[in-house]
Amino acid sequence: MSTAEHASLHLTRAELVHPDGRRIRLYGNPGASTPALPPGLPQLEPTALHLRCDALTGDWVAVSPSRNRRPLTHASAGATTAAAAPACPLCPGGPELPFPYEAAVFDNRFPSLIPDAPAPPDGPDGLIAASTGRCEVVCYTSQHTGSVATLHPEQVARVVAIWRDRTGALLEDPRIAAVLPFENRGEEVGATLSHPHGQLYAFDRLPPITARRVAALRRHRETADGCLSCRLVGIDAAAPERAVRDAEHFTVAVPYAARWPYEVHIRARRHGASRLTDLHPEEQTELALLLQDVVRRYDALYGFELPYLCTVQQAPRAPGAEDWHLSIELLPPHRGPETLKVRASVETATGAFINDTLPEASAAQLAELPIHAPPIAAYAAPGIHP
Repeated sequence: MSTAEHASLHLTRAELVHPDGRRIRLYGNPGASTPALPPGLPQLEPTALHLRCDALTGDWVAVSPSRNRRPLTHASAGATTAAAAPACPLCPGGPELPFPYEAAVFDNRFPSLIPDAPAPPDGPDGLIAASTGRCEVVCYTSQHTGSVATLHPEQVARVVAIWRDRTGALLEDPRIAAVLPFENRGEEVGATLSHPHGQLYAFDRLPPITARRVAALRRHRETADGCLSCRLVGIDAAAPERAVRDAEHFTVAVPYAARWPYEVHIRARRHGASRLTDLHPEEQTELALLLQDVVRRYDALYGFELPYLCTVQQAPRAPGAEDWHLSIELLPPHRGPETLKVRASVETATGAFINDTLPEASAAQLAELPIHAPPIAAYAAPGIHP
């Protein structure tokens, strides 16, 4: 077990091994005893798990049929943790985490990528590979209901600290090229569990959009002798009409070429803040509070929990990624209280997005919402060290 301390917030990390061999990491306050794991779920074989390459684009597609066996639970009005377990696998008493906990990370039982991936089946030369990597589930809290918007700010700070901790640990594996923490909130974006949680994927190769971004950074450095990410920070900082709120260490704005109606990017201002592991304590604290602020604005926009996709975009291990600035990018699908943006034929087939809203108008709507923003200095950024 390891203990970490920063300012007034103390965290411990305890590691256990599930009976089926998967690892569990518990994060919380020191002094809590490490629970014993009872006999758990039967081990699942990664049936037909492999990667296939699209020869026309060079993009790799993960084939993972076992994902169809994932559990499906959603919160009902007034549901409690006690009422949800054991139907919810993430609640105490459920099959994944059968004991009380504060926050936890465990290996996904239905992964698309695994460390010791089986050899792929026979296929065309150069177009098939093993699905090497990691897929982890991050439980923000043991409470079945709630979200980033309703958690205590210190709980959100803990989530960011966990993302940071796991990013550093996963990148110790030389096979890992990129680590992506993310959250899918809402059935509209494919979430199968309503318990507050997210995931981490660790890839052994650059995903397509990540590779395109690295290429753009490298190309700008070669042609303009400057950092493209710094230029993006400057463009957002010079456009208050797209700002959602002011912050010292990050820009918070609807991007200039937003693809989704209420897309928001929280981007590090400082050159060198490329990954979560690069953040100074004050930056880490601000990032957590800004994330909560944006989600609260989403929920206030139409008066309900707005579904969204949230990705933590951090520098991969690749030449040219030195100019990457860490960002959290949020993509809600709603363009109105009862209407969704759907990627129809043109956008899906070509990647050429069409935004139904003016980015400046969306930013103004979000910025004007009366959201209570606690002072950043009131909360500490927890550090977690081996």
